Amino acid sequence: MEMTPAEVEAVTQDVIEKYQKFVNPTQVALLKVGGFDHIEHKAEGVRITDLEGNIYIDCLGGYGVFSLGHRHPKVVEAVKKQLDLIPMASKTFLNKPLADLCAKLAEISPGGLQYSFISNSGAEAAEAALKIARMATGKTDFIATVGAYHGKTMGALAITGREVYRKPFEPMLPGGSFVPFDDAPAIEAAITDKTAAVILEPVQGEGGIIVPSPDYFPRVREICDKHHILLIADEVQTGLGRTGKMFAVNHWDVKPDMMTLAKSLGGGVMPIGATLATAEIWGKVFHENPFIHTSTFGGGELACAAALAALEVIYEEGLPAKAAENGAYFLHGLQAIAEKHPKILKEARGLGLMLGVEFTDSDIGKLVIGTMVHRGVVAAYTLNNPKVIRFEPPLVITREEIDTVLGVFEAGVLDAIELLGDLI
Repeated sequence: MEMTPAEVEAVTQDVIEKYQKFVNPTQVALLKVGGFDHIEHKAEGVRITDLEGNIYIDCLGGYGVFSLGHRHPKVVEAVKKQLDLIPMASKTFLNKPLADLCAKLAEISPGGLQYSFISNSGAEAAEAALKIARMATGKTDFIATVGAYHGKTMGALAITGREVYRKPFEPMLPGGSFVPFDDAPAIEAAITDKTAAVILEPVQGEGGIIVPSPDYFPRVREICDKHHILLIADEVQTGLGRTGKMFAVNHWDVKPDMMTLAKSLGGGVMPIGATLATAEIWGKVFHENPFIHTSTFGGGELACAAALAALEVIYEEGLPAKAAENGAYFLHGLQAIAEKHPKILKEARGLGLMLGVEFTDSDIGKLVIGTMVHRGVVAAYTLNNPKVIRFEPPLVITREEIDTVLGVFEAGVLDAIELLGDLI
């Protein structure tokens, strides 16, 4: 039964008041300023519908969660089936979906990543990676990069490269140091006898969609081998087809010692994270005590069933190839717009369907985001570089939908230019 406009308004105001009183008053104020003070009601494929019936093309994609689109029928069906059997693990018996998922991850991941620890999020996957690396190497320190984002739990935050998130919670977990991204010599110069691992995103996401030079990851791999330290690839946002390859490290034929996954692994239906490592690393950590690192909810049957279905969809629908083809088309369109409006647009860049447009000023970018949502397209800026609007739509987006997004984006740019006039 459809709601009347008055009923929708009443429900919306009720939700806003509850956010203000019980959730996060500052957050709801920012959402209102940006034009996002609507209640998301349902979603399917590339589109989100709010309670008022407005339809939006989702070009944020849950920061990379909805690679398969919203509510992919195969993933939803797998979860429904599992729900009728056993939704969550008892933690006492063997778990078939967990076993099947870990076997599948070993099959598809870059060579040698045989074992997986299943958790609930990307931050948890990073936490597990740090603990495993420390125990496997007997060393304590990590090298990360400026602008990196690995999560906001205490361990993950210690290697997240933006001070605004770290400083309020200092002192951090000791041992984290930061070097510029895409600078392999800086990594080598930062290595000490305490360095356990280097942790890198193959493409920096929250750092502003930064694609490294082609020789960066191969060179870092050589440096890690030379100094006998681990290379951890954070593929939470880049993995599972987003950049046009199954894993972004595949672009450079690099095999990490460990890898973290999350976001799209749950098919946009269930939360799940994974930390993968080689048999050699695993044996040093879990051989004597298999419960040295555990999670009550991690590896539950519902989440694993969703992940298995998601992996099937990615292969069956050829989503990495679609991301490569449509990503190149999308990027070309963004670059053409940037070239026409150099006063406010600095650059369009990206890999696959992980794209970003950098503005000359972050406030202009926020203005454009607001105009886009009013025209039915959802996008957002990157957390560690607010000058960059990110476009990370579901990998099932069509050329026609991309054209619509490009038109809306340029209209927003023109609105900003007209509004700011002589100020730019």
